[in-house]
Order: sequence, then structure tokens, then C-alpha cells
Amino acid sequence: MNLPTEIRYRRYEDWTEDEKNKIAENKTKSPWLTSYHLEPKTGLLNDPNGFSYFNGKFQLFYQNWPFGAAHGLKQWVHTESSDLVHFKETGVTLEPDHVNDSHGAYSGSAYEIDGKLFLFYTGNVRDDNWIRDPLQVGAWMDQDGHIEKCDKVLIQQPDDVTEHFRDPQIFNYQGQFYAIVGAQNHDKQGFIKLYKATNNDVHNWKFVGNLEFGGTGSEYMIECPNLVFVDGHPVLLYSPQGLDKSELNYDNIYPNTYKICQAFDTHAAKLLEASPIYNLDYGFEAYATQAFNAPDGKVYAISWIGLPDIDYPTDQYDYQGAMSLVKELSIRDGKLYQYPVSAMKDLRLEAKALSNRSSSQNTYELEVTVPADDKSQLILFSDEQLNGLTITIDTTQGQILVDRSSAGQQYAVDFGNTRQCDIDKAETKLNIFVDKSIFEIFVNDGEKVFTGRVFPSQDQSGIYIKEGQISGSYFELRV
Repeated sequence: MNLPTEIRYRRYEDWTEDEKNKIAENKTKSPWLTSYHLEPKTGLLNDPNGFSYFNGKFQLFYQNWPFGAAHGLKQWVHTESSDLVHFKETGVTLEPDHVNDSHGAYSGSAYEIDGKLFLFYTGNVRDDNWIRDPLQVGAWMDQDGHIEKCDKVLIQQPDDVTEHFRDPQIFNYQGQFYAIVGAQNHDKQGFIKLYKATNNDVHNWKFVGNLEFGGTGSEYMIECPNLVFVDGHPVLLYSPQGLDKSELNYDNIYPNTYKICQAFDTHAAKLLEASPIYNLDYGFEAYATQAFNAPDGKVYAISWIGLPDIDYPTDQYDYQGAMSLVKELSIRDGKLYQYPVSAMKDLRLEAKALSNRSSSQNTYELEVTVPADDKSQLILFSDEQLNGLTITIDTTQGQILVDRSSAGQQYAVDFGNTRQCDIDKAETKLNIFVDKSIFEIFVNDGEKVFTGRVFPSQDQSGIYIKEGQISGSYFELRV
């Protein structure tokens, strides 16, 4: 949604209660409000921020401009969860109310330190000529949700980067705090900077080096770099804007990608034996994925279901964006797997055999199998004319194709209506989660993932088996 700068950067205190109530009321009119995915209370939701564990619960913030479906003066909105399925807003926000974040509290991360949650984020500051100064700043949240910001800038903009320097991720590696920050150099190439907390004091950071990870610099900016350790392997998740398509085949405006590495040399600022770059998600919109190593030994990840610079049908209702399901990461046979946390199974009601049916709420999970040497086609969000989201699983050719060209209101058509990936020419299992206007498809327990949105009309709620030997179960989900 295109709005004037003076609207998007209007101070929070200048919005009247009447204006805010009208925005909230307009959102309630949307026919696509989700049931079990996190959406913004009002306005825009984009990057997941501060995904962590603290005070006995999982913590998740989302970046938000609360006054409409546009990117404006951003804040963080706090949620918490006991099961990684239900996230409840607490009313706590990290607002752009400090001299070091006057034009937006941009993305970042969080880590529990000495009984408080340290928030590490980018403060967006602009001068009278609208020139941006990106500052890496911090804040502390106590167990009562009170937030106190650090007055000191923790990492200043280095000389070798443009104004595009953001999204710090703090992590603990072998007892030492490190941080990586996404950057752009003056040749308009994306790269990542590595920092180390001096004496493990997160108020004092020392530059270690530009992170080597086998990148080519074909992208013009790396957003949301995220380093986690999965089954002993360093895994770099990142969003390389402008990545050359000769390096990776992708169709979205910007990809969300990863590399699996074998070791992390902290002295040389190098990830060793990095794999090729891979798509983290093969669907229409998953971006800015944030993951962390949890105290229980597992690695959890969550994505923004949305993309920058794209208009969505929900814009007319003054909101946009949602969070994906939380996914547990693992590595099998050298491949990164992503699969919803086990508590998602607690939402299942009685299992019913997969068949042609209507799901009036469009809120369900399918667990299906396609045999080898078969071509099955399944239509979701279907109307009586079989318009809908078409999923073709071809185990003879080893391919999955997702087509939304006849599913609901069309948008982002400049980037195509189909997405596909290769699979083994073998029996294939799919878990498909549908939530009003969201679908998430997990292939073979998360070896490949498709995430996307469909904005159906009222009569598009059917499930139809068009061809093939597909079989499995249908679960309505409690919400």
C-alpha cells in the first residue's frame, strides 16, 4: 500500500483514538482472518524478531507498523507461548521513542542474560535530509515486561558499508557472545559482518571480520542473517536481495536461503566447507526466517509469510502479513529439514479419510501419500468449477508443482502463479496446513517446504482429488 511519507512516519502519539479504532474495526471486516497463525493486531506484520526463550516461555516479537498495510515507523510487538503454537500478545512493545531509534525499531534478536532478556536491534535514524543512519542498539526486558533501552550505540555504521546495515543476531558459541549483521558495501554488494562481545559484555562489541561463507556477492544486500547450530553443523539462514538467478533458481521478488557448513572458525570469521546455496522455501512467500538454539537442545525457526514491496488483498482492510508455523530444524543425509513442532498435532480433531469434501472454515491439515510411479493432483480452496489451488505431485518425473492461478483474488502476478521443486521418484508424503488464507506444505517430513497465501472467495472451500492414487487423512483443527 502506497502512503505518503508524512503518514507512514507520523509519531505514534499523534494518532487519535478515533483513527486507531477505525483501523481496528476495518480489520475485523476481512474474510481472511486466520485461525491458528499469528497476524498483526492492526497494520503491517513483517519480520519475526527476538525469537528466544526467557522466563519459562518462548518469546517472539514481530515488527509492526500499526496504522495500515504499509512500511512505516516500525515497532516490535511482544508475544509469548508455552507450546510454540499459541502466541499471545502481552501488550508490551518496543516503540521508536528514543533518539537512537527515532525513525523505527528495525529487526533484531534476543538472548536471556542474567535473568533479563537482551534485545539487540537496528535503530533507524534519519536526518533533516532524510539520510538514514543505521545504529545497532540494545534494550533489556525484565520478567515483568518492562523495557529499558541502552543509551549507548552498541555498533556504529562502519566506513565500508552504505546505509543498508541492519538486523543484528546475537548468539552464544562455545560460551562466547557473537553477533552477525547484514550489510551492503559501496559497490552495492551484500555481505555479513561478524562481531564479538568484549569480555562477554554485550554493551561492548569488537569487529572480528567480514564473514566468509562461500558467498559470491551477486546480491545487493543481505537481510536477516541468522546463524544456528543444527546437529552440530553451523547453518546460515539469510535473505539475499537481488541474488543473481544463475546462482539460485527462484521466482519470488527476494529469496529466503540457507547454507549448511561443517565448522565455524571464529578467529578467521569463516564458515568452513559451506554447501551450495539452497532455497529455504519453494513457495510464494516466506521471508526473513529467524531461528535460535533453544535451551531444550532443539533449533526452532519461524518465517514471515509475506514479502517486501508486494501489495496484498488484505491491504484494503488495513492489515498485512502473518507468521508461519514454528518449525523444528534438523539435518538428515546432508539436507536441512523443517517440520512443524509436535504440539501442532494437538490441534487435530478426528481423522477422516481423504475424499472430496467441503471445509467451510478452510482450517484443516491433510496428511497424504502419493505412491511411486503416479501423478496425483489435488485442488484446495476449490469451487464447483474446480477453480482453486492446484497441487500436482508427480512421482514419475520427480516434481511437485503448486499453481494458484485460479485460486481467489490474484496478486503479485508479475512474479508468476506457479512454484515447483524436484523430489525423489518415490513414494512421497505431504503434510498440508490450510488456515483461511494460508497454506504450508511440508514434503517428506520437511525435506522441502512450500509456503504461500490464497485469498479465496466465500464459495472456495472445497478439497477435490482431480487425479491419481493419492490417499491419506483429513483433520479439522481446533482453534
